[in-house]
Amino acid sequence: MNEAMVLEIGRQGIFVILKIATPIMLAGLGIGLIIALFQALTTIQEITLTFVPKILVIFLAIILFLPFMMTTLIEFSRELFDRMIALG
Repeated sequence: MNEAMVLEIGRQGIFVILKIATPIMLAGLGIGLIIALFQALTTIQEITLTFVPKILVIFLAIILFLPFMMTTLIEFSRELFDRMIALG
């Protein structure tokens, strides 16, 4: 295994992490913007108003995107295992 292969595996790993985390991060960002807009329009500055909806939306996003996330992670793991088998 040379440096190029290690760098390629690292690059693929970072891409997989971004691919898995993006739907949840976007869901959190979207609900955060909606709540911030609501707070700005109504001048309600209740701290729990931001946390509870974000937690609920993030949990819902995890439940909805879990099959996609697992499929992505399993494909990456299989590719790594195939490379390990090819090496030894």
